[in-house]
Amino acid sequence: MNKKLLLAGFMLAAVSMNISAQQKDGGISQKMLSEIKKSQSQGAADKALFNAIASNSINDLAKNFATAGELDTHFSVETKKQNIHDQKQSGRCWMFSGFNVIRGNFAAQSDSLKVDLSQDYLFFYDQLEKANLFLQGVIDCANKPMDDKRVQFFFKNPLNDGGTFCGVADLTEKYGVVPMSAMPETFSAENTSKMASLITTKLREYGLKLRKMVAEKKSKQAIQAEKTQMLGTVYHMLKLTLGEPVTEFTYAFKDKNGKSLEAKKYTPKEFFKLLTGKESLNGTFIMVMNDPRREYYKTYEVDFDRHTYDGHNWKYLNLPMDEIAKLAIASLKDGKKMYSSYDVGKFLDRKRGYCDVNNFDYGSLFSTTFPMNKAERIETFDSGSTHAMTLSAVDLDAQGNPLKWKVENSWGPSWGQGGCLIMTNEWFNEYMFRLVVDKKYVSEKLLKLADQKPVMVMPEDPLFGVDE
Repeated sequence: MNKKLLLAGFMLAAVSMNISAQQKDGGISQKMLSEIKKSQSQGAADKALFNAIASNSINDLAKNFATAGELDTHFSVETKKQNIHDQKQSGRCWMFSGFNVIRGNFAAQSDSLKVDLSQDYLFFYDQLEKANLFLQGVIDCANKPMDDKRVQFFFKNPLNDGGTFCGVADLTEKYGVVPMSAMPETFSAENTSKMASLITTKLREYGLKLRKMVAEKKSKQAIQAEKTQMLGTVYHMLKLTLGEPVTEFTYAFKDKNGKSLEAKKYTPKEFFKLLTGKESLNGTFIMVMNDPRREYYKTYEVDFDRHTYDGHNWKYLNLPMDEIAKLAIASLKDGKKMYSSYDVGKFLDRKRGYCDVNNFDYGSLFSTTFPMNKAERIETFDSGSTHAMTLSAVDLDAQGNPLKWKVENSWGPSWGQGGCLIMTNEWFNEYMFRLVVDKKYVSEKLLKLADQKPVMVMPEDPLFGVDE
């Protein structure tokens, strides 16, 4: 017999045996499929449900009529209202929320002087810094194989427009802020995907070149010079899509009646110091998180979860929700807004801007239950921090316990409750994750715990995606 035919026969037999083994041990066999089909109800109710679901939104059909009444919009503790902005088709919610805190605190301390800050300006430096973080990370890991987890981490996502409050703190310290009038939004700032994809492709190309230079034993100076040239190209692409950042500008504040005051010249760092009274936000706040999978009252740090190579990783104190609520209430009672983040898509009634775990009854619609708790949802990637918003109000009962909360969102003023979102306390406990609070509202005990040596966790953890 021809040896090639014999070999082919053996290979086909092996494949056939492998397929058979897969079906027998773990695949869907015909017998199993028959049992699955027999378990399905065949009544008129299922037919009617199919007809309804096939032609309508699942959320419309699962909407709980009992909770669809008029919303209670009263809040016993509420910070001053301010303009609501729109992040459009971008993942910059972390910056919008951080800026809401900065300008909200400024208005509270300056007899209601208002200012709108340029997201475009700081986003330019965010993208440039993230490009450098990628390139330097590739250099640092260049002696590891391409299938190494850390190397893959860098190449998988060289650039993104999401982030956390640590990015707001590090970037404003380094580059300051400017008013929106000094550097308004461009199309690519509001629609980031194409710009980001082109720069991402360029960065991956550059990453391979830097790995080759390290493998060829090029000098450190030569590699850094090459990286600087690469960043020059990235800078050029950002300049054409976002505009080149201003270094000096003239600006006149408006008072609470809309009257313009005397115009003055500022640099971005001078303007930041004027608004905050500080050189940097770093060191003025702590970040707390609710992660029921991990031990409470311990500090954790997410490696590589930062915006700048020389900046700060996201470090947080893990607390139960009742402790987080106490911190938030103390800040709100003093008129101070806070950066916070949530799994905002869960049980969200978008038309009303209302989050309630009883908004939708998916279980009854599909004749099943969804019993996972918060820890189980996190560890199975079913839930995690996805979107940052600015915590601005709380409604308390007679005993001082929270009933509901309100946040300023960044989806425009026509969305939800005048651009804001209301959430029940039950929803808040289930789907709120991150809070940034000024240290003045934190007890000495918690401050000491926040300063303990952190347990390092990896960015692949299901809870530590960037806020978008």
